[in-house]
Amino acid sequence: MIRAVFFDYDGVLTTDRTGTLTTCRFLAGATHIPVEAWQRALRPFNRDLSTGLLTYRTIWSRVCADLGAQMPPSLLDEAFASTPVNQPMLDLARELGTTCRVGIITDNKRERMAVVREHQRLDQWFDPIVVSAEVGSTKDGEAIYANALARVNLAASACVFVDNSESNVEVARRLGFHAIRFDDARNDVNGLRRSLALDHGLPGLVGR
Repeated sequence: MIRAVFFDYDGVLTTDRTGTLTTCRFLAGATHIPVEAWQRALRPFNRDLSTGLLTYRTIWSRVCADLGAQMPPSLLDEAFASTPVNQPMLDLARELGTTCRVGIITDNKRERMAVVREHQRLDQWFDPIVVSAEVGSTKDGEAIYANALARVNLAASACVFVDNSESNVEVARRLGFHAIRFDDARNDVNGLRRSLALDHGLPGLVGR
């Protein structure tokens, strides 16, 4: 019996494939510095930001220097808050929450998730929300999944994990999760709904 469903955040609960895309697109629009330049400036820090070794505040001056412009760090909070919600997926998660635990497992930065959790009221619908920067482990390793399972006190075999990355899905499957790769380009939420109902026995989802 499935007792918990975990969702990836970016590319599943949002309509942008990655958080970096969302952040860089907003910053480019606000500063008139090209998206590619923002991506290049932030790329060297991505892994350490995602594992909590660095924060955006600690690297901001270095990023500004690389881009040749002085910009207020408050731009970051605005960029994070611009994250577009995948409303049909959020609706599905809310429905699931009436019959099982619903959580998030995400490779993400500490500051960004603090903003989107408040802005999108994620804690109202998801528990736990497991963030790589807070755990110190990304989804290419086992520790973040172990943290999620400990927080719901369940075996992996009692959990479904939905992610838009095949490599993350493969890791979760090796650990015993019922893992589903979600095609963010198609965004077939109804197809996922049917799979959860018919393949994984979650009630109340067929016919909606």
